[in-house]
Amino acid sequence: MKCPFCNYVDTKVIDSRPSEGKKRRRRECANCGRRFTTYEVVEKPSLMVYKKDGSFEPFERAKLMKGLQNAIKKRPVSVDQMNELVDNIENYYANAMQTETTTSEIGDMVLKGLKELDHVAYVRFASVYKDFGDVNSFIQLITELDQD
Repeated sequence: MKCPFCNYVDTKVIDSRPSEGKKRRRRECANCGRRFTTYEVVEKPSLMVYKKDGSFEPFERAKLMKGLQNAIKKRPVSVDQMNELVDNIENYYANAMQTETTTSEIGDMVLKGLKELDHVAYVRFASVYKDFGDVNSFIQLITELDQD
């Protein structure tokens, strides 16, 4: 690690501790003796999403969160639970070192998570995700929920 003050290449770690999902390291330059802090973070591979229209786009956490917010509106689902669901999806792909997926695979994972959290939010999300065209689709989905 280069010293940001004198550009000397030899620095030593004085203190190391976790800090907000990162590793915080306090360092000291062997040449000028000045101290500085560095942060180490895990780099996740970028995830590309294959859409139904045939195009690819980068995975956007904010876009998924917005869809979930619409589904859980006025429901007893906390923001922490919603964040945990999205974190689990992101971590699944990062741990699998998978860099490509489909919107339908992500949608299925969201539905699985919402089914455990709140049935009304599950039906709301499914109605948009599965693009219901008639009332019979809703009835079928609700019937399946009652059978579980």
